[in-house]
Amino acid sequence: MVGAAFTTLALIYHQTVHSLRGKHRNAVIGLLLTIAQSSVMILAFVVMYWVFGVRHSPIRGDFLLFIMSGILLFMIFNMSVGAVAGAGKSTSAMLKHGPLNTAISMCAAALGALYNNMLSALVLLGMYHALWMPLDLENWRGALAMMLFSWFSGCTVGLILLSITSWLPEIGPMLTRIVRRVNMIASGKMFVANMLPGFLLRAFDWNPLLHLIDQNRGFVFINYTPHNSNLTYPFYLTLTLLMIGLMAEFVTRNMMSLSYMAGR
Repeated sequence: MVGAAFTTLALIYHQTVHSLRGKHRNAVIGLLLTIAQSSVMILAFVVMYWVFGVRHSPIRGDFLLFIMSGILLFMIFNMSVGAVAGAGKSTSAMLKHGPLNTAISMCAAALGALYNNMLSALVLLGMYHALWMPLDLENWRGALAMMLFSWFSGCTVGLILLSITSWLPEIGPMLTRIVRRVNMIASGKMFVANMLPGFLLRAFDWNPLLHLIDQNRGFVFINYTPHNSNLTYPFYLTLTLLMIGLMAEFVTRNMMSLSYMAGR
């Protein structure tokens, strides 16, 4: 049992390295690309706020920190969804070679997304602290927990989409793109939940990422206490999606065969 556990961990490690090098042969350049993507999005939102005439944070505190508190959670959620959803279907030729299986592939994709985003967030925050102004986080442990929660929640959504992709190869990737695009607006990274009117709040509070970003800002800023979000809803929704995704993946793995696509 111990030997099997270490063998599985070794496979997850090597598959994680493989997924990290999937975008570029050099892992450092792959990390720099993730940092550049986050930086461009942060800069784009700063410019957009300035164009609209908003030059200060809706929450009393640092304006750039307000933007980063939403962008970083949005990035790790969306990249986790995409990584797990594209981790490899049960019909993938690579997964026909034991001892590699879908569980190892999904874990590796999830860990690769976590590594890339956590390291890029640390680099961005470190550069901000060193080059612009000292960071002042009210509760950095709570903010880190919200980032990990966003990663895990994104992985469960990606697990559902991966199961759909195995049965509907054309529909699954389309749904993945729709989920990631909808989160550009519905994630709540551009506004503060406490300031939303009731009809707008009802339009967005179905999204667990809105709750996580709003709670994260409660940990980051001393002057902000979330009233229109909670951690109970994303917790139970994430557990529900995890159980459904694991059951769907179990059924898919047992139903698939080498002749499945040929039969279709």
